Amino acid sequence: MDWGIPTLLETPGPEASAALCRELGFDFVELNMNLPEYQQWDIQRLMKAAERYGVYFTIHLDERLDLCDFNPRIAEAYLQTPVEAIEAAKHLGIPILNMHLLEGVYFTLPDKKHYLYDSHRNHFFGRLAKAIARCEEAAEGKLSICIENTGRFSLPFLREALGRLLDSPLFGLTYDIGHDFSAGEADKPFILEHQGRLQHLHIHDALGRRNHLPLGAGEMDIPWYIELGERHCCRAVLEVKTAQALWESAGWLKSKGLIASRI
Repeated sequence: MDWGIPTLLETPGPEASAALCRELGFDFVELNMNLPEYQQWDIQRLMKAAERYGVYFTIHLDERLDLCDFNPRIAEAYLQTPVEAIEAAKHLGIPILNMHLLEGVYFTLPDKKHYLYDSHRNHFFGRLAKAIARCEEAAEGKLSICIENTGRFSLPFLREALGRLLDSPLFGLTYDIGHDFSAGEADKPFILEHQGRLQHLHIHDALGRRNHLPLGAGEMDIPWYIELGERHCCRAVLEVKTAQALWESAGWLKSKGLIASRI
């Protein structure tokens, strides 16, 4: 299983990220498109960083990306963002884009939350179908887009949307294990039901509602999740937030015999 690091605030540029990744003995950096450094794609700079340090990149699309927004101009801009990322990924040999599937705006009523995408299904699923078609056309079968769990996979309209996404060979699943643990494992049943589509892991420890902890600092059964990922030939991002936490977590993995001794 290939191991990667997230884009840290300490190392926002591709060179610094790639250097840290190589120093740790890891394989790839997940570029975070929420950061200003990645609002424009500098293909040559990224190629040089990858070649110099012997690593590769994956992409974490903007967390606010809402392909089904009711405003058509906003929705089109959101759709153009992954299409452009796909084109960059093809040039760079990037195998995976990570994406959130948003539940959209909701109204909090006295007895429930009313999700507008649920009550406007024709719009929601129509925009989703357009996004799937555009992304498939751009990708040309050369990469995968993995949908990350956000604690909302139990919502019926999102489960249906996930089913439609997984009907396309372009899409797979990312399992963020720490977020799921802190959400009471709300998404775990869906992930395990569709584990054959699992391609990517975000690994961090958690203690109750606190997550993104270094491995060994929480109460999760980390080896169980690693075995799940290895069984399905996943990539894994060690998604902690500081370089120190990365070093601590890498050391913990090595001490448990869960990762190659190159670290």
